[in-house]
Amino acid sequence: MGAMSVRTPPSPSEPAKPPHRSGFACFVGRPNAGKSTLTNALVGTKVAITSNRPQTTRHTVRGIVHRPDAQLVLVDTPGLHKPRTLLGERLNDVVRTTWAEVDVIGFCLPADQKLGPGDRYIATELAGIKKTPKVAIVTKTDLVEPEQLARQLLAVDRLGTELGIEWAEIIPVSAVDAEKQAGRGPDAAAADGDNGAGAGAGQVSLLADLLVPLLPEGPALYPEGDLTDEPEQVMVAELIREAALEGVRDELPHSIAVVVEEMLPREDRPADKPLLDIHANLYIERPSQKGIVIGPKGRRLKDVGTKSRKHIEALLGTPVFLDLHVKVAKDWQRDPKQLRKLGF
Repeated sequence: MGAMSVRTPPSPSEPAKPPHRSGFACFVGRPNAGKSTLTNALVGTKVAITSNRPQTTRHTVRGIVHRPDAQLVLVDTPGLHKPRTLLGERLNDVVRTTWAEVDVIGFCLPADQKLGPGDRYIATELAGIKKTPKVAIVTKTDLVEPEQLARQLLAVDRLGTELGIEWAEIIPVSAVDAEKQAGRGPDAAAADGDNGAGAGAGQVSLLADLLVPLLPEGPALYPEGDLTDEPEQVMVAELIREAALEGVRDELPHSIAVVVEEMLPREDRPADKPLLDIHANLYIERPSQKGIVIGPKGRRLKDVGTKSRKHIEALLGTPVFLDLHVKVAKDWQRDPKQLRKLGF
C-alpha cells in the first residue's frame, strides 16, 4: 500500500490590519463658519485662533490629529470671500493654492444661517476642483432645533446636486461641546469615555472617522507629540491678536496685525524658574485707532496682555513676561510693502 499523504488545513490567518493613512484636509467656508473652532476641537487643543469676528485666520495653521490608524493634518485657510483689498486678494490666492494641494476638503456651513451668496460663491469655486473629495460639514448644530437642522442638511444636498458636486459625506457637528471636553484634559475625557461624553465630542470624533478613509495610505508625516507645525512666534502673535480683537468688538474691523519682535529666555534665572521675555507690536492702520486698542488709562491693552499671556503660557509650558506696544502702519491692508513687512 503506497504512502498516504495527509493534507493539513491552512491555519486561520490573522485578520488583516487596515493600512495606516496620512494626509492633509482643509476646512473652507465663508468667514466665521466655524472652521477654526472645528480644527481646535479635532486636535483637542487651541491651535487656530477663534474669535466671534469674521476674517481672523490669516496664516495657514496646521492642526495635527494623531490616531493609531491615521494621521490627519488640518490646514486652516482664511475664509474665501469677494476681495475688496490687496490683502483680500492674497488671502483668496492662499485658499485656492491650499485646495489644490490637500487630500480632502471640508466645506463648513453654519446650521443657524440660511445658505447665502457667500456659500454659493465658495461652492461654485469648489465645483471647479474635480479630483479632491469634498465633505459638507454643517457646523454650530447646538444653536438650532432638529427641524431647522434637517432643512439645512437638505439645502446643502440640493446645492451639491445643482452645482455638480458629489459630497463624499454630509455631516452635522457641534464643535462647542467637544472643545469644552478637550479643554478639560485627557483624563476628564477618558473618564467620560463611553458615558456619552457630550454629543459634540462624539460628532467631532465621527467627523475624523469619516475623513480618515479619504486619505491616502502612508506613514505618519509628523512626530507623535506635534500638534501644529506653525512656528511658535506665529502662534504667539495669533493669540495676542485674538485677545486684542475680543476687546474691540465693533469699534475696529480687522485692522489689527501683531508681530512678535523677539522671544528670549530671561538670563540669570534658576533652571527650575525659567521666564520667557516676549516683545510684540500691535499694528493698526490709523492713529485714531490707537486709543481704542490701548483703552482708558491703558486698561484695555493691559487686559489683552493678561488674557493672551495665559494662553501663551499654556501653549509654551513656561512662565512668560509679555511686553506689548501699539504702533501705526498706515493703511497696511492695502499697501504691498507693509503687507510684506507684517508677514503676508
